[in-house]
Amino acid sequence: MERGKPKKEESLKNNEEVKLPLKTKMFYGIGDIGNAIINSAIQFYLLKFYTDIALILPVLAGNALLIGKIWDAINDPLFGWLTDKTDSKLGRRRVFMIWGAIPLGISIMLLWFIPKGLSTTTTFIWIALTFILFDTFWTLTNVPYYALTSELTDDYDERSSLTTTRMVMAVPAYLVGVALTPLLAGLFSDGRKGWAYVGIIYGVICAAVLLISAAGIKERKKVMQTKAKTNVWQSVKIALSNKPFQRLCIAYFVINLAFAMVKTLMAYYLEYQLLMKNEISLVMGLMLICVTLSLPFWKKLSEKLDKGKSYALGTGIGAIAISISFFLKPEQGKLVYILSALAGIGFGSQWIFPWSMVADVADYDRVQSGEFRSGMYYGIWGLATKISEALAIAGIGWMLTGFGYVPNVVQSSKSLLGIRLFFGPIPGIIIIVTLPLLIWYPIDRKKHSEIREKLAAMESQSGENL
Repeated sequence: MERGKPKKEESLKNNEEVKLPLKTKMFYGIGDIGNAIINSAIQFYLLKFYTDIALILPVLAGNALLIGKIWDAINDPLFGWLTDKTDSKLGRRRVFMIWGAIPLGISIMLLWFIPKGLSTTTTFIWIALTFILFDTFWTLTNVPYYALTSELTDDYDERSSLTTTRMVMAVPAYLVGVALTPLLAGLFSDGRKGWAYVGIIYGVICAAVLLISAAGIKERKKVMQTKAKTNVWQSVKIALSNKPFQRLCIAYFVINLAFAMVKTLMAYYLEYQLLMKNEISLVMGLMLICVTLSLPFWKKLSEKLDKGKSYALGTGIGAIAISISFFLKPEQGKLVYILSALAGIGFGSQWIFPWSMVADVADYDRVQSGEFRSGMYYGIWGLATKISEALAIAGIGWMLTGFGYVPNVVQSSKSLLGIRLFFGPIPGIIIIVTLPLLIWYPIDRKKHSEIREKLAAMESQSGENL
């Protein structure tokens, strides 16, 4: 036992002192640029594209997108488990990024293309099928990509640093998607043609950056050599029984649901409630600029408060800001810039901490199992992300139809009430009720240090047995 002690101390010391090179962080971050662009376009404009360009009822468009999430209930955990089991010279995560990049780009192109002359029923089917295709390749490439957050480094703070670097690159790209999408589509008098070109451009970008990212990062040998031994259903059961993961998933699911409602309705709120159609890109851009500028602050704060408390503080600020928007009238429209800035600063925490905290949960699991199951955890995480966003889009579609929304005309007072409620106070309240789950989140810096000590001892013991 004494002979093993120095090895344990050396292993722990290495885990604490070895930092990721900036080059690795940069190449990792590049991979999310395309994701951010297409993600922002989908969240802010896809429903509006379907309702105002394809002229399909909001409730039908929302239901078509929700159908795709039935497949999501299978593919996220399934693909996560598959990457955990993969044995390839290209790595068990990178191989999916490399081979899935081009099919993902093609699926993005189809997402924004709706042939002319289709009946309502055929349009509904087209939307559902193209979204399912897109979602399949999105999951196949992005679950392993995000799982690398856990596996490129074991360090508590380096994971936040890695995620911050990724987001510093992703949020400006997200901003590009918000600002550039309507401009690109508006270059063509034929709305359908304009949106089709949006899909082509974004598909090429998304495929290219994934390939560049995969070429520039390397997976660690100790991770590549450790494959999950449990079957997919056992892995799902184990992950869902992980208490810290349960708590984090619930909080994130609810917060992301509320955040998705805000993003989906922002264009509607600005155009119809505040009569600021020509300033939509400016308001959205300001919010995302503030998100970007706040990222280093939230990373630094987490070194003092831990990730859970910092996450709660940020989303609480964002919730208050969006709730106040309910009271704005058209003549007070300029105040939305202040609220947008505050919301951006607060929601900056949403872009860093959840992804880093999942990596810590995977460590907690590894103490119990001895296996690297990051793919499964990020697979379930992806499922929570996409279901919450799909429910938000579908829910907003139901709400708009129920409150009497009619596209491209002055809205009734009833329709405006629905838009104001579901853009501001309702998502704000939803966020606030989840904050205790984050304030008292069990894996803080001290707990993670204990987890790392146990993992170091396990690795040391494994080395002695060899």
